Amino acid sequence: MKFTKLAAATVAATMCAGPVLADLVFPSLSYRTGPYAAGGIPFADGYADYMTLLNERDGGIGGVMTRILECETGYNTEKGVECYESTKGEDALVYQPLSTGITYQLIPKATADGIPVLSAGYGRTSAANGKVFRNIFNYPANYWNAASGVVNHLLEINNGDLTGKNLALVYHNSAYGKEPIRTLRELSKKHGFALTLLPVDPPGQEQKSQWLQIRREKPDYVTMWGWGVMNPTAIQEAANIRFPMANFIGVWWSGSENDVLPVGAAANGYKAVTFHSVGSDFPIFDDIRKYVVNTGKAAGAGDQIGTVLYNRGLYAAMLAAEAARTAQKISGRAEITPADMRDGMEALEITAQRMEELGMPNFGPAFSVSCENHGGPGLVAVTQWDAAAGEWVKISDFKPTDTGIIRPLILEDSEAYAAENNIAMGCG
Repeated sequence: MKFTKLAAATVAATMCAGPVLADLVFPSLSYRTGPYAAGGIPFADGYADYMTLLNERDGGIGGVMTRILECETGYNTEKGVECYESTKGEDALVYQPLSTGITYQLIPKATADGIPVLSAGYGRTSAANGKVFRNIFNYPANYWNAASGVVNHLLEINNGDLTGKNLALVYHNSAYGKEPIRTLRELSKKHGFALTLLPVDPPGQEQKSQWLQIRREKPDYVTMWGWGVMNPTAIQEAANIRFPMANFIGVWWSGSENDVLPVGAAANGYKAVTFHSVGSDFPIFDDIRKYVVNTGKAAGAGDQIGTVLYNRGLYAAMLAAEAARTAQKISGRAEITPADMRDGMEALEITAQRMEELGMPNFGPAFSVSCENHGGPGLVAVTQWDAAAGEWVKISDFKPTDTGIIRPLILEDSEAYAAENNIAMGCG
């Protein structure tokens, strides 16, 4: 009799508590192994730690707990597609592939499956046209913005005139590394500088011939689209030929601690563009230490907080979480679907006030998304490595890039994709 009463009481309590809500699932296509693991690990840790923070501090997003579904890709496109296929049935809300090659392969698959993809700062640049790429987003900035950001910085330090200058692009010989070429060619025509292309076969440990050419031809500036071991190798080669570090500027995937620390003091003054802030001086990190690291729930050892790639993973997670929150408001339900998530991503608005509330003031630019623009504002800042202090320093504000060059290229490329794939363009 006692057992029956206890069982009845338990059932009643459960009914009063209401139904248990399913988790909000965020797949993490990570790479903690292989030649690119040094970059993949801190990003994956930052992504996971932010979602854990939301669970531990806030009880999830809108009352629903988040769940990270991590799958190892090794930065291999085939494995990345396998990870997508094996996880998409787990109620996956949005994919962030962390690889341009994987992103290209997932664009048609995810679109057919009705699952959104966020490739923040990478992937197919023309996916910024939401009239064609309905389920693909690449806010707040893309590779063509990065290319323009590099050129804008060079214009600033040359009193607005690059006539007769020579810019060499050292790039990862992959879809990722080739992304800025078209934009840089158009910018070279506009501003009168010469462009030299120097591909580096991955993983990038052998670059002697490229840097011998740089030493011989003496370009005024070098920009780099590298990843993994390619980056410190290039910076070391630049130091070996005494190329001025202040004239060497990388894309945001060539601007982390992993890229400069192995080179030591010789890396001082090297620069990189970025679409988010650097450092650990943000209130959110106090919460991460309190609720995640100190409670033993961190994805890693907790020693990467404030590093460039940890911050980028954290920022990517924040964008996904805010889009999920927006989707909940639009749909009127806490348990959202991938279709709801897509709508939330397209209606996302990140304000300075919201960034302040999140403990991330000035961490990234304020922006809004629309069907016409899945790419955000395309604002780019510049950072520089201070070897003595052992830190990256943001040396410029987030500034506009050349949309007069970039937007027509986006429309041309995306409309050609639509024609090739019989996609009816439009919103709604």
